[in-house]
Amino acid sequence: MKNFAAVALLSLGVMLAGCSKQESAAPAPAAAPAAVTKIVVGLDDNFPPMGFRDEKNELVGFDIDMAKEAAKRLGLQVDFKPIDWSAKEAELSGKRVDVLWNGLTITEERRQNIAFTAPYMENHQIIVVPADAAIKTKADLAGKVVGAQEGSSAVDAVKKEEGVFKSFKEFKTFGDNVTALMDLSAGRLNAVVVDEVVGRYYVAKKPDQYAVLDDNFGTEEYGVGLRKDDAELLGKLDKALADMKADGAAAKISEQWFGKNIVK
Repeated sequence: MKNFAAVALLSLGVMLAGCSKQESAAPAPAAAPAAVTKIVVGLDDNFPPMGFRDEKNELVGFDIDMAKEAAKRLGLQVDFKPIDWSAKEAELSGKRVDVLWNGLTITEERRQNIAFTAPYMENHQIIVVPADAAIKTKADLAGKVVGAQEGSSAVDAVKKEEGVFKSFKEFKTFGDNVTALMDLSAGRLNAVVVDEVVGRYYVAKKPDQYAVLDDNFGTEEYGVGLRKDDAELLGKLDKALADMKADGAAAKISEQWFGKNIVK
């Protein structure tokens, strides 16, 4: 009987040990992903009136106000991070920013790497010349020195019209639109191609110095750019923007910066 009891106890110990191993091997439940509490907006901080620094060195502008309003509706903190705009896609894919929100033109080329919200504004690539210039049309740009901001959609728009582009004496790119317009004022450029919202902002400040041609390099649409795998945030931003258009909040921000509602 003792031998039988010993064998029974030994068997029971083996069974318990086996159960213990099975239980310890069970995978722990995956930790829930941390809730998103803020978004980092990448922008060019020298792109008035979309995003720029005021006399107090604070970031202000139309897109700044739009982003703040959307983030408030989503219950998120929003941080603004000035970036090299010509490296904007690398900043986004490298997760140093969460969205690109600063007059970003929706193009098929950019769609290959970026997800866009629905368009919230229409824009033209206008041609700004000195007020006393003899240049009246795109054809008059033949043999002239023309400038644009590096990495901007103005560069793509100009190059798309190959015949006009090849007629230039020279095509120069600049780190920002302000520098390009300064070179225009100084006579180092004959014309600047620039986003309409930016160009008209500066022309209105110095109407005696600049003129805008009737010709332009096409119409485009602005959207907010995100990583393609951020589908949830994209959906939330789309809804926030749609609600802002519907209840008049976007129109109010537009009227503050442009004097009229130009939100699409």
